[in-house]
Amino acid sequence: MSLSIRVIPCLDVADGRVVKGVNFLNLRDAGDPIELAARYYQDGADELTFLDVHATVDNRSTMYDLVTACAEQVFIPLTVGGGIRAVDDVAKLLGAGADKVSVGSAGIANPQLLSDISTRFGNQVLVISLDLKRSSKTESGFVVTTHGGRQETELDALAWVAQAIELGAGELLVNSIDADGTRAGFDSEMLEAIRAISPVPVIASGGAGKAEDFPDAAAAGADAILAASIFHEGSVKISEAKLALKNAGYEVR
Repeated sequence: MSLSIRVIPCLDVADGRVVKGVNFLNLRDAGDPIELAARYYQDGADELTFLDVHATVDNRSTMYDLVTACAEQVFIPLTVGGGIRAVDDVAKLLGAGADKVSVGSAGIANPQLLSDISTRFGNQVLVISLDLKRSSKTESGFVVTTHGGRQETELDALAWVAQAIELGAGELLVNSIDADGTRAGFDSEMLEAIRAISPVPVIASGGAGKAEDFPDAAAAGADAILAASIFHEGSVKISEAKLALKNAGYEVR
């Protein structure tokens, strides 16, 4: 478990540009990924996450170029996700300069992929991307979705978390689809439920609206906290999020 709470800006990338929406819909342009990455690095980001939101074959070569350009300028860990369907995709991304990969829908369709990635590269490389929604259909009250939250599975979120950890997950990126882009705060109940069963670090995502939301996520058990819109638009700076955490008694880098 990390001692310091990490703050991670997320760059959702489509066709070489950063985009942002609400509940994963109505995407709009939010800037140049390399410029934003450099700005976040200067402002004290602990890591960066790039997510390829289109994940098409055409877009993938753009992502490799972006990752390389970013890795040459920004000296903090880079996690890249979107469109990873094979172990070779991971090898190419790591070769381009990524430090970790984030796998979501493909791991649900093919759980063996998670085991294969972890076995070949080590579990520190494998981040499981969890797009979760509240649901009365599952025992835990949370259901796993795929395809950016558009398709609900039959999987209970906590059951899938337990399985993913067994398969070699090194970290869990817990994104609340209900809270995504709303700026109404993180889903503390969801984070607490996952924290209770997870021996690996938990990254909170979805719902950041103000600096004070960051200590709330940490209190719910998050080891790292990810946000996008508020950083892109400058309504909250990374340094302000870290100050809020520090003032609440949490260690930050």
